[in-house]
Amino acid sequence: MNGPGGACPAAGPAVPRDGRGPRAPRRRRRPWRAVLAALALIGIAGALVWVLSGSRLLVVRSVVVTGTHLVPQSEVLAMAGIKLGTPLIRVNTAEVAARVETIRQVQSAQVTRSWPDRVVIAVRERTPALAVAAPGGGFDLIDADGVVVLWSATHPAGLPLYLTATAAASLRGDPDVGAAAAVLGDLPAQLRSSVKSVTAPSPDQVTLHLADGVTVVWGGTDRAAAKAEELAALMRTHARYYDVSAPGTAVTG
Repeated sequence: MNGPGGACPAAGPAVPRDGRGPRAPRRRRRPWRAVLAALALIGIAGALVWVLSGSRLLVVRSVVVTGTHLVPQSEVLAMAGIKLGTPLIRVNTAEVAARVETIRQVQSAQVTRSWPDRVVIAVRERTPALAVAAPGGGFDLIDADGVVVLWSATHPAGLPLYLTATAAASLRGDPDVGAAAAVLGDLPAQLRSSVKSVTAPSPDQVTLHLADGVTVVWGGTDRAAAKAEELAALMRTHARYYDVSAPGTAVTG
């Protein structure tokens, strides 16, 4: 309806139906802030890459070897091939370990980076388990994998002689050797100390020859505890031959 003089009253500000009043205008986003944040992240990442791989701050300054008794540390270091001054991040620990494990007396190696400037090589050496008469004299000392660990001019005390027609150099990975070593490892300490020699025509036919001339047919690596218990009882008969390869049906002679 028109006011006095026919003029329309001035329209007031629009009021939303919910009664909250007029909405404030939205602020425009400032894209330069996002750009600056992205540039800052790129700069930080670049600085980190430079510190790790390009600077002199985090480089190899020393290489430490642990666990060696048979192998000279100098041989391990030479085989590892880690140059001082190499950025620590660039040291391929798996490749270094693989090179060290090519040393005959080394069973395994673990290589780790010790920040900020050291590499540690932890070596696990092979342990002689049996002695084999060497063709040229003396004895080759082999581990459970049939690997020749050492040569000795004399037969080491406490290391059973492995009787075989095969040269020690050809016994690597031989399952008969593995079975013989496993059986020896499962024997009670007192019985183990009396074993003079071992034969193993096959992994399930391990035979022990004791220092007093007694022969024990042990069989395979299974049921070691039951065999040991039965043998201990049978040895009270003071026989010269025992077969405990099948516990419960032992034979003496």
